[in-house]
Amino acid sequence: MLRWFLLLVALFSVSALADIHIPKTTASISIDGDLSDAAWAQANKVQITINSWPSENTPAPVATEVLLMENGEYFYLAFKAKDPDPSQIRAFLKDRDSVWDDDLVGIKIDSYNDQKLAYQFFSNPLGVQQDSIENEVTGSESDAWDGIWQSVGKLTPDGYQVEIAIPLRILNFNDKLAVQQWRIELLRFYPRDIRHRLSSNKIERANPCWICQMRVATGFSGVKQGSHFSVVPSLVTGASQQRDVTADAKTAWQTEPNTEASLDLKWGITPDINLNATINPDFSQVEADVAQVSMNDTFSLFFDEKRAFFLDNQDYFSSPLDLVYTRNIGAPDIGAKLTGKQQQHSFAFFAANDEKTTFIVPGNLGSDVAVLDEESTNAVLRYRYDLNADVSLGWISSLRQSDSYHNNLSGLDLKYKITEQDELVLQYLYSDSAYSEPLRQRFGESEAGLRLADDLSAPAYFLMYEHDDGAWFWNTEYLALEKDFRADMGYMPQTDFTKLVQGLGYQWFSDSSWWNRAILSGDWDISHNANNELLEKEAELFLELWGPQQSFFSFGLTDRDKTGPRLNNNSLAIDGNTLMFHEKRFSTFAEFRPLPALYANTEIELGDAIDYRNNRLGDLLQVSPEVSWNASTHLHIEVRHTYRYLEADGAEVFTANLTDLRFSYQFSVRSMLRLTLIYSDIVQNPLNNPGLEQQLERSLGSQLLYSYKLNPQTLFFAGYSDNAYQDDELNSLERDQRSVFMKFSYAWLL
Repeated sequence: MLRWFLLLVALFSVSALADIHIPKTTASISIDGDLSDAAWAQANKVQITINSWPSENTPAPVATEVLLMENGEYFYLAFKAKDPDPSQIRAFLKDRDSVWDDDLVGIKIDSYNDQKLAYQFFSNPLGVQQDSIENEVTGSESDAWDGIWQSVGKLTPDGYQVEIAIPLRILNFNDKLAVQQWRIELLRFYPRDIRHRLSSNKIERANPCWICQMRVATGFSGVKQGSHFSVVPSLVTGASQQRDVTADAKTAWQTEPNTEASLDLKWGITPDINLNATINPDFSQVEADVAQVSMNDTFSLFFDEKRAFFLDNQDYFSSPLDLVYTRNIGAPDIGAKLTGKQQQHSFAFFAANDEKTTFIVPGNLGSDVAVLDEESTNAVLRYRYDLNADVSLGWISSLRQSDSYHNNLSGLDLKYKITEQDELVLQYLYSDSAYSEPLRQRFGESEAGLRLADDLSAPAYFLMYEHDDGAWFWNTEYLALEKDFRADMGYMPQTDFTKLVQGLGYQWFSDSSWWNRAILSGDWDISHNANNELLEKEAELFLELWGPQQSFFSFGLTDRDKTGPRLNNNSLAIDGNTLMFHEKRFSTFAEFRPLPALYANTEIELGDAIDYRNNRLGDLLQVSPEVSWNASTHLHIEVRHTYRYLEADGAEVFTANLTDLRFSYQFSVRSMLRLTLIYSDIVQNPLNNPGLEQQLERSLGSQLLYSYKLNPQTLFFAGYSDNAYQDDELNSLERDQRSVFMKFSYAWLL
């Protein structure tokens, strides 16, 4: 009897851990969302039965069945998502990668089964796509990657269903294997009072690596990709106008027409090695950046990359520090990129020629931006060797060079997963740079000017140890950038500083209280320059709560000693050349979704803040509300506002208001009309700002854009944009820039 009992236990255990088989079909499938093709009868059926977050592996509250099969060219999936109240399904027509808050179904795929990277393909009930790349090595996730795949969804009386076809050509994998063994996770996101993450496999909180816990899928026997090739020509045409506006007169509009053709090529040399090339690339940025307030900030702002050439396989270039920030490359005329993976080796290289040269000039109290009217060569090489699932070794090199300037950087990095809960990350870098005397003189008496010289070389070090067991988490970080270290290809606006960080926190979960998750955490950090002079010492405490209506609340307290601006700009010294200020600050953030179509959040920050222009301590109030409303299935309205007020010595220093308003009307999954309005209003008090030259800075930028996207590379854009400004001389906003543009792009997949 005991023998039979043990046999049953063994069989149950094997069943619980069984691989998911992907059957092969020779039939054709029409991706239309109605699941009427007879071939679906050949598919393997898998149930999504586990509520993996925020609950820990409890039964899923709704039923979801997934059908899977492949035909050697496509990976086919069909989702049947049942819902007890279909009226609560959140399904809106939006632009691609904008439906993360909707009901979603999809799949994660680790096509090398090495627990390093996963493709993510999701669709809402109307077929709107949301895809991304999850990188376990860096702990990041990016939706900037856009694959060409198919999805069609439809609402049904008892829920919704979605058909998906993923071309194998867009996945990197080893086609030398007789049978593929991928890791996959089938997912459904079910947002109601709580946003439930429903899965085909268990996710243990004590293991922060979720890719490592996905189930193995076997199939794709004998599949071969071949050497696929894509050709994407583009044409951009339009005209821009500018004029000078003063209180006395407005000059005539000066028109500059512009028409440029470009060509992008992609060759899949093997299933896991890709070559990209671009000639006179179209790097036009169609969508306006999200507006940011920079008043009283001393370091350069960060903007996301949106250009296709740099986005393709960008995760191959990632490393512990942000060493590849391609927004530094502003106007390239030619570029090439090679990315690939062979067994335990992954590699990436890109080179681009830029018509101008732009880079951040870093410091320890602030940064600046340098622009050279010189062509430059820009290149990055990244290599990673995965010794096993726990240890990765990496190398990175970058080069930027023009007639009067160069910056070369090289370095090694290590990631070691000591246990499922503990991880060690190390990086060592060394840079060599040269900046011309005319460039240095351009910055005059400033930190940026003192940071530039014709012969600079120095190392940098980074160490991080993290522990996360699902309840307790703590981390130690140490970063040291020597005085002459530069990483001009990256986003590293600081140099000449060392920083030590210690963090500790605890996490609770509840299935019975009004809240479902809570975190209490804190950290302490201290920063010095290379001469061991104190720059900043800070302690922070945070409480975070997740509750009903998908609500989230956070409260933070900060106590900080911080260095103010230098008294003598001809010296980089800190001691005896700066004042130390003591800041105490409170911050809070709240978000919730009172209705399926309405989302709102507000961030408030108040307390002490340095007035950098006048080198004194002031009182800061910043309020940043945001509202996102799906007014109908087709119409989406979003508004962000930032109010920043600084007071010192009992009087106003400045008041800054920034509003970003966007109306989007989605005619279908493919076509959209969007109106963007960005309004900035900055008023400084001349009575409390000695030597102030400009009291008022006001601007209004607008953009009207129509887009039709057959896929991420076959598309049409047409639009109009303008800008108006007002200063002390003008009584109202006056337009000084306007433009019209069209873009055509078509992808031939050969």
